[in-house]
Amino acid sequence: MRSFVVLPFLLLAVSVMSGQDFDTVIHGGRIIDGTGAPARHADIGIKDGRVTKIGRTGTNAVELIDATGYVVTPGFIDVHTHAENVLELPSARNFARMGVTTLVLGNCGSSAFEVGKFFEQVESTNTAVNIATLIGHGTVRSQIMGGSFMRPPNSFELKLMKEAVQKAMKDGALGMSTGLIYLPGTFAKTDELIALAKVVSDYAGIYTSHMRSEGDDIFEALDEVFAIAREANLPAHISHIKVGGQKNWHKADDVLAAIECARDEGLDITQDQYAYTASSTSIGSLIPERALAGGKFNEHMNDPEFKAGVVEKMKKRAAERGTDFAYAVIASYDAMPELNGLTVAQASRRLYESDSIDSQIEMILEIQLNGGASGVFHSMNEDDVRVFMQHPNTMIASDSSVRAWQSGIPHPRGYGNNARVLRKYVYEDKILRLENAIQKMTSLPATTFGIRDRGEIHEGVWADLVIFKPAEVTDIATYENPHQHATGFKLVMVNGVPVTVNDEPTNKKPGQVIRRHK
Repeated sequence: MRSFVVLPFLLLAVSVMSGQDFDTVIHGGRIIDGTGAPARHADIGIKDGRVTKIGRTGTNAVELIDATGYVVTPGFIDVHTHAENVLELPSARNFARMGVTTLVLGNCGSSAFEVGKFFEQVESTNTAVNIATLIGHGTVRSQIMGGSFMRPPNSFELKLMKEAVQKAMKDGALGMSTGLIYLPGTFAKTDELIALAKVVSDYAGIYTSHMRSEGDDIFEALDEVFAIAREANLPAHISHIKVGGQKNWHKADDVLAAIECARDEGLDITQDQYAYTASSTSIGSLIPERALAGGKFNEHMNDPEFKAGVVEKMKKRAAERGTDFAYAVIASYDAMPELNGLTVAQASRRLYESDSIDSQIEMILEIQLNGGASGVFHSMNEDDVRVFMQHPNTMIASDSSVRAWQSGIPHPRGYGNNARVLRKYVYEDKILRLENAIQKMTSLPATTFGIRDRGEIHEGVWADLVIFKPAEVTDIATYENPHQHATGFKLVMVNGVPVTVNDEPTNKKPGQVIRRHK
């Protein structure tokens, strides 16, 4: 006999008979397989966590899912996250509830130093989604060079850095990331990066970069990425591609032309993007790097001459942008949470009764003196976002951590990125075909980052799957109220196990560690 459980929009049939052909059959859906090919109707049979048949499967299964009227796609792969906090928040609900089934950690030069140990911790914790990582150049540099990093490494230090990268690659890292606007990466020269990238190349890994500039000096920053790819003979990936600052708006076509020129030369260059016109990083990124170096910021600020130089440089940067710091919003400031959600100008007006450029700079320095804060920076143009998104080699990635519910006022991309692409850019604005958008979230990331048996739907792959109606997917998170989960994903499955059903978590944790294949 069979017992039936009826859920909204989906019919699950649970059988108590033995000898089933499949653990699960997904029946009646339109499969978008992740390759960009047109959708087609077929059933999917799943056994032991993998897709074992596509076509006419019959109904001899433990669980039968009626997906009539829905599309079935591969689970989304987010190649740019900062989700190291998945050990504390293993359900990763903000990701799972927008269809993301695999996270790539270790971006912008920051990662676990001991990749093998980190993977062991993930496996002992159990997570709802799959976890992969890069090795962060900044983490390696800090570990080897300590607080003395306003210089190139000496030969012994470089040797130790190479050995650390090699060990991470042996332990399963997918490649190496850099964060070249952050300490200590900002002080690394190109030849250092090439030397380490050559180690990554020996293990068929990828080099990813938060480049030195995404604004005024973006073309010089691109040239450095190309040089590293060329000299180290490995694929290179540009993190969260954008052109920031109003005077740089409408340069997206020129940026892509430079990338295409490099590809014509034979370099493998790709990029990822989040679907918003604001970025997010630390408020401290507005402060000149040398003021933060060596952990001596407080000491520097007690030196009137040094502080005056910092203030003058910040004024100069603001003048070059043609604006003040009102584009920066305080997202999470532990020392004064009542300022969360205010722009720097609004916060300085509240504390100092002035929003002059001097008051805004004082506000920024005060935040850093009190432990720092994360921020959201409104500095991009929607036209550029669209141009980058339509490029065939642009992947969709959130640049988010696992969100702690109702903590701070973070960027909404952590809750809505994939849903926003499907809702706004596919369903409403129609700048992407659904099949191509899914490809940007699935097979393109998998192929680029060397993630096997995921990102497509065909026999033999792991059953990371998403079921939804395109017209029902909605991103609800806003800049003002970001803690709102995406809706419309009726089932999200990881390794054959549902982690979300009808927009509600199942509390299952079937995620796996994904190591680079040797």
